[in-house]
Amino acid sequence: MTKTKVLLVGESWMSSATHYKGFDQFGSVTFHLGAEPLVAALKDSPFELTYLPAHEAVDRLPFTLEGLSEFKAIILSDIGANSLLLHPDVWLHGRPVPNRLKLLRDWTKAGGGLIMMGGYLSFQGIDGKARWRGTAVEDALPVTCLPYDDRLEIPEGFRAEITGPEDHPVFAGIDGEWPLLLGANEVIVRDRADVEVLARLPAKEGGHPLLVTGRYGQGRTAVWTSDIGPHWLPTPFVEWPGYARLWKNLLGWATSTL
Repeated sequence: MTKTKVLLVGESWMSSATHYKGFDQFGSVTFHLGAEPLVAALKDSPFELTYLPAHEAVDRLPFTLEGLSEFKAIILSDIGANSLLLHPDVWLHGRPVPNRLKLLRDWTKAGGGLIMMGGYLSFQGIDGKARWRGTAVEDALPVTCLPYDDRLEIPEGFRAEITGPEDHPVFAGIDGEWPLLLGANEVIVRDRADVEVLARLPAKEGGHPLLVTGRYGQGRTAVWTSDIGPHWLPTPFVEWPGYARLWKNLLGWATSTL
């Protein structure tokens, strides 16, 4: 069986620490991959996932529509716009390169399935540093970004409220109460007939959108404003049977393979 190719961009980071032991000190650097739960969930699924960590995406995300068209769906997760705008040729050498944010928009318009997942460097992000507001990628999304830090930190947790129809293909095979989430990015839903809010935060947490789908040209587009793994999405959510089913369903919808 031929699998549907999906590209995941982002979901990695490096941490630098200084350790003090009395008079002495030393430093350490740790590399983290944040998408292992999603990678595991899609194993042995109809989808072939290529995982492009944030630091590799800077110069490895394709610079042509033909290159992007290898994939039926592209997921942007916890990676800021600067990583795709400031290629080393631009940042270090002052040379022009194709604008990959515009290419992602045009790829979606031509029939691609674009998904943005939430995180500290998604949408507008922590301290507004993700910088997706006003970009060509935002044009293709079913939501718009705020002009400032958009995090909704909810340490006590909240449960998603399903607002879309129960028979929507994204919810196929998902039953019962959803596990707690610990945060999300605040976004604004576009006022268009093609845009559908499938899940929200509860009213006591502002009723902000959690899962939104829409169309852009010939393509499909969706956002999940919480995380795909800890910390906003705790381990019990990862271990919930609905976790894998949700992402398979969402990718099936985005690629028109459901």
